[in-house]
Amino acid sequence: MVMKYELLSPVGNFAMLHAAVDAGADAVYFGLQSFNMRATAKNFTIKDLPEIRKVCNSGKRKVKMYLTLNTIIYQSELKQVQSFIKQIKGKVDAVICWDLSVIQLCKKYKIPFHISTQASISNVESAKFYQNLGAERIVLARELSLKQIKDLSKKVKVGLECFCHGAMCVSESGRCFISQFLYGKSANRGECIHPCRREYRVCEVGNESTELVLDNNKVMSAKDLCTLPFIEQMKKAGIISFKIEGRNRSPEYVSVVTKVYRKALDKKLSESEIKESLEELQKVYNRGFSSGFYLRLPTSDDFSKSDSGEQTEKKVFVGKVEKYWDKVGVAFVKMNFGPLNVGDEVYIIGEKTGAVRHKIESMQIEKQDKTVVNKGDSVGIKLPMCKRGDEIYVIKKK
Repeated sequence: MVMKYELLSPVGNFAMLHAAVDAGADAVYFGLQSFNMRATAKNFTIKDLPEIRKVCNSGKRKVKMYLTLNTIIYQSELKQVQSFIKQIKGKVDAVICWDLSVIQLCKKYKIPFHISTQASISNVESAKFYQNLGAERIVLARELSLKQIKDLSKKVKVGLECFCHGAMCVSESGRCFISQFLYGKSANRGECIHPCRREYRVCEVGNESTELVLDNNKVMSAKDLCTLPFIEQMKKAGIISFKIEGRNRSPEYVSVVTKVYRKALDKKLSESEIKESLEELQKVYNRGFSSGFYLRLPTSDDFSKSDSGEQTEKKVFVGKVEKYWDKVGVAFVKMNFGPLNVGDEVYIIGEKTGAVRHKIESMQIEKQDKTVVNKGDSVGIKLPMCKRGDEIYVIKKK
């Protein structure tokens, strides 16, 4: 019997939500505008929950909704959190949390809850503690090996979730205080501005004329996790949910990564399919790929040397859709920048469209065929279904 694994995708806005659902996610996780570990993301509001549910129910599969409430909670915030949880009851499938006050409130209002990776659960006794509290799932610490996960999975009854792709924190997840000390932005409150990704000079205090020469100035900037090459080992470790990191990333990132891991979870990929899939993953934003802690302890090779990512493609904004005629599949596009050529590949990105990749086959201005259009042109373009206001980006090799 083929095991059914859950693929869990990140969403930070409606474009990302549509991208995740269209790409085959089984579930999505997101934050509202309070108490989540991505306070710098756009996030949603409580009023958005019915529309999120509508989108999640619009595809071939009913996509589950998991709400992140995974920051630390202060005494002064308890009443606000209680009001918050009462309002989301029945509107989400589970809450991802780790502060015991949120856990107790979820139990009080009978809302299913998953324990966040912020709890750093890395042993059987910790897992059983949260299992006995009533957790339906545990997101394990990101510092565990596959062998440790496999051993743990045999001794607990609660479902286990692990990250399969995306950014990694150089510190034990969420425990870094560099952002707090330097800029007053706490990682434990979801406000981290990632100073670890920058270059630093190391010198002796009191003797600033001496500096350490480093092979890689970004000594705290970890590469991205990528488990695709050993996804079959992940499946055998007792993991039931595979989580993609990236609520602060782009709709096309969500689309590409979700599609790749959907295929990998549904069947065993051949070597050539893995190679092709890795090439797809490399097209969207990444800092280089690492196996994290799953196969071995990270080394100096697991740190990024990149200033702006190592993706092989970039997108360049060229215009917006002003009207779309669905019967003929033609969009009227106002070109804000240029050029745009027949044969170019583009992303069409919008709140209800998600992220759609398409190759331009024909363009017309006043019924005259055009092979290239430029800034200021208003042009009819044959495009798949899209909406007024959708943005058009040309895809270029980086």
